Amino acid sequence: MINLGLIEDDADIRNTLAEFFNEQAGFACKVSAPTVEQFLEQWPAGTELDLVLSDIGLPGLSGIKGVPLIKKRSPRCQVMMLTVYEEPEKIFQALCAGATGYLHKQTPLLKIKEAVVTLMEGGAPMSPGIARKVVAYFNPRSTDNLLEKLTPREAQTLQAIEEGLTNKEVATRLGVSLETIKTYIKNIYQKLEVNNRHALITGKYRNGN
Repeated sequence: MINLGLIEDDADIRNTLAEFFNEQAGFACKVSAPTVEQFLEQWPAGTELDLVLSDIGLPGLSGIKGVPLIKKRSPRCQVMMLTVYEEPEKIFQALCAGATGYLHKQTPLLKIKEAVVTLMEGGAPMSPGIARKVVAYFNPRSTDNLLEKLTPREAQTLQAIEEGLTNKEVATRLGVSLETIKTYIKNIYQKLEVNNRHALITGKYRNGN
């Protein structure tokens, strides 16, 4: 039996997950709450959880800050993030905090179940798009030479674009004109060998795709 916990502030999603897993043979949802704080309060003493599925963006403590609290309460309990966040920063904050899985919230229920089983068998399941970002982050050597071609201002512009800022917002951040930002972006395209903004935002230039 795999005993689960759920931390999700969207009641519909939380209830759907709880009902789904309670209907699956070999699974039981023991604790379900909208916040980390309420989850820890409602977690009965003596109840062992094998895995907790947690959102990141929550009222009060974030799901990432909740990971070490869960691990402190039950060191053997695994934590898998189930969230809309795909930013590399969020991914690595969660992994560094102790999470051993990271799925996008749009993942179908059966795929989530498969991921839970994989995690309990010693794997570290991640949604495909998230896994690609992890690989790109841990294998940056292919982009070192490309990034070294950027000027400091172009590097700042690239960082801002990857954060999702518009050209106007980038110009405001750097204190330059909109035309100057457009020039920077044109240079970035040439130096990183890409031809659209999407390739910058998704980090495709990092692995040559």
